[in-house]
Amino acid sequence: MPNFLPINTILVPQGTEYQAVCRGLSGLPGSIPTVVAIPVGMKPLLKYLQQSPGNGQFLAPKSRVLIMGICGSLSDRYTVGDIVLYQDCIYQGKQQECDRSFTAELHSRLPTPNSPLNLVKSLTSDRLISSAAEKRRLGETLAADVVDMEGFTALEFFNAAGVAVAMLRVVSDDCQHNIPDLTPAINSDGSLKPFPLAIAMLRQPLAATRLIRGSLTALKVLEQVTNLLFSGNQLK
Repeated sequence: MPNFLPINTILVPQGTEYQAVCRGLSGLPGSIPTVVAIPVGMKPLLKYLQQSPGNGQFLAPKSRVLIMGICGSLSDRYTVGDIVLYQDCIYQGKQQECDRSFTAELHSRLPTPNSPLNLVKSLTSDRLISSAAEKRRLGETLAADVVDMEGFTALEFFNAAGVAVAMLRVVSDDCQHNIPDLTPAINSDGSLKPFPLAIAMLRQPLAATRLIRGSLTALKVLEQVTNLLFSGNQLK
């Protein structure tokens, strides 16, 4: 089946998430959206969206932008490999909503019998949340289900421009276990620094192993759900 869902552009955090989405689209017939790798983090993303010479494709009349990637769980209800479709994002008491009709269309066109498609509320953080206890506290106090580092910024930018946005992500880490603090490994431009990343992982080997396993699971599901979305196949 060709691209049955009109989407102009898919934005995906650079690196393994971007690669997973590209694999999911690889070899599909018909028209597929342009896939764009974006920087990790709120400030790098905002700078990219404001200054990117190609942002005209995002802001064209009646554009639809789908943001994909992985996220962390803030609730016992969501665990590694769960597919989540955002309703909105919050940041420091402010809220930005995803496009309702676009989100509803995605929800209706993704038959995932073995992996329920969950509608969630997201928290966007300007830093990586590595502590399981902090995740649970944030989830409880803010009534948020998942956390990422780009969602609110993207919604604020595109909503102001009148562009319809939906967000589809896969949970890569739960709220029961700590993950390594990778904040020192993130450059100001949103890219990862290999050496600090390796050091952070080595300092917490058990947490690092769990993070790697969860990420590999989530990335595989991300690849599959991308393929499903634009081919009409069933999620394995």
